[in-house]
Amino acid sequence: MTDSYYRRTDGPHGPVYESTDLTRSNWGPLQHGSPPLALLTHEIEHLIEGSGQRIARLSLDILGGIPVAPVRVQAKVQRPGRRICLLEAQMLAGDDDRPVARLSAWALATSDTTAVAADRHAPLTRGPASPLPNWFAESGGYTRSVRWHGQPDSPDGTATAWLSPVVHLVDSEPTTALQRLAMVVDSANGIGAALDPNEYMFMNTDTVVHLHRLPVGDDFGLRARASIGPDGIGVTTAELFDHDGFIGTSAQALLVQQR
Repeated sequence: MTDSYYRRTDGPHGPVYESTDLTRSNWGPLQHGSPPLALLTHEIEHLIEGSGQRIARLSLDILGGIPVAPVRVQAKVQRPGRRICLLEAQMLAGDDDRPVARLSAWALATSDTTAVAADRHAPLTRGPASPLPNWFAESGGYTRSVRWHGQPDSPDGTATAWLSPVVHLVDSEPTTALQRLAMVVDSANGIGAALDPNEYMFMNTDTVVHLHRLPVGDDFGLRARASIGPDGIGVTTAELFDHDGFIGTSAQALLVQQR
């Protein structure tokens, strides 16, 4: 890893994160959803260090176009508790500190439930890579920050890919496995796309992740599929895996418009 999504600098009101071109989405000169999700997760994880709790749900709301520009982040405990804690972080952009993304997270107390642990899905095995779509070869920005290992589509139309980040989140700082998952999970919308991106825009407004266990490693399988309604709204859902097995689910609401 030799590059990063963000570079930290000092500002008058605390750290400022310079967004690099690797955060750029293929929808335009705006950030892809995964880098902001990962940066806000980074801030929230700091709040629960040593608490005996771990993140069970991440819910990112994209409040507007996130510019590829300097941003600030703020994080706080919204509902404290020893067993259940609600945390919130937001990303601010522009001279007026306009909120552009907000993350809420439930942190729950951990205990030993090894004797009753169970997965809803069998482990996902990574097979030989399938060719990537033509649009991918023409893309820059975020797509160059992740190693993509596409898999053949299932007969029911479900699409699967294994993704691993190949850059740092902030400067050359180490990242947690949860942050690395956040660096790729917003891509479920692209993996499970039901429409041709040259004909339709299908932009997600959120990414909600539920985890029955924490991820491990830096390579994650996303098995995703989109459903498109008759009124311009869709949903992409995905099952999430690491090489030890099933770890959780994600869901994203979509704004669908013909180009």
